[in-house]
Amino acid sequence: MKKLLTLTFIAVFCITGTLYAQKAEPKKWAIAIHGGAGNVPKDMPKDRQEAYINALNEAVSIGAEILENGGSALDAVEQTINYLEDNELFNAGRGAVFTAEGKNELDAAIMFGNQKNAGAITGVTTVKNPISLARKVMEESNHVFFAGDGAEKFADQTTVERVDPEYFKVQRRYEAWKRANAGTGGNLELLEDNSWKMGTVGCVALDSEGNLVAGTSTGGMTNKKFGRVGDVPIIGSGTYANELVAVSATGWGERIMLNVSAHALAMYMQFTDSSLQESMYYLVDELLNPKEAGFIAVDKYGNISMRTNTGSMFRAARDSEGLKEVGIWVD
Repeated sequence: MKKLLTLTFIAVFCITGTLYAQKAEPKKWAIAIHGGAGNVPKDMPKDRQEAYINALNEAVSIGAEILENGGSALDAVEQTINYLEDNELFNAGRGAVFTAEGKNELDAAIMFGNQKNAGAITGVTTVKNPISLARKVMEESNHVFFAGDGAEKFADQTTVERVDPEYFKVQRRYEAWKRANAGTGGNLELLEDNSWKMGTVGCVALDSEGNLVAGTSTGGMTNKKFGRVGDVPIIGSGTYANELVAVSATGWGERIMLNVSAHALAMYMQFTDSSLQESMYYLVDELLNPKEAGFIAVDKYGNISMRTNTGSMFRAARDSEGLKEVGIWVD
């Protein structure tokens, strides 16, 4: 067992290439977001690159302002993800990918780590902001997870905003769906660059009361078959938080699920007495295979880790000590 961290211990660690000081003295607040992991070409057009960077900065600023003003991690996570769901650059809400049947089906989950409580929904088609419905499940029902028609019926009993399914149909996603079918006969695993896996959004936050929250929202996998459920709404796989750490995943959902990845990181921290960054390296570099996934996490001290093995992950982070990180590629 490693020696327990003390309040004076400082370890240098790397967040996808950038060095920061990881220390056990708690920060007042911290937040990190992702907008999907995949293999984005480094020759991405400059205007599109700037669009992503601007969107990430705007999103993380929403949550950071809430936390800076003493707001809750729950509000910070929900409102940050709301912005990402409304931005068609990302595979969540407005920019969701298409299923094999040519529809948009949305999944989301949120977990309040300190209370060990969570809410999740899958397969919704009329809920403008799925993360908000997931929070309603957590706070206003006796259940954790609603699916399909049941999730829509539960939404009928809430105040969440509803839209016509046509709202989610973004043309460039539709064109990508047509290309995928034309090029691979529907088998997206034949796309070697993994770029199709990017887009899921997530947020993790620590507030001034010491609460840890994780949230994730997605349109799933392009061309997914009828009834397919990915990692995002599966508590412990794509979304998990406890009193120690909050984690959100993005990437190849099936592989993330099979390794119960978000929970695996938290348990590695707890049972090996490892730091957040050591646990992240274990998850991404040892437990998972290359080109499978990326993760963001924040621990109870406000330490942040963001790492992917896919080549790129849209990401950003802020904290009460002035950290400002935004990036796309692994440096």
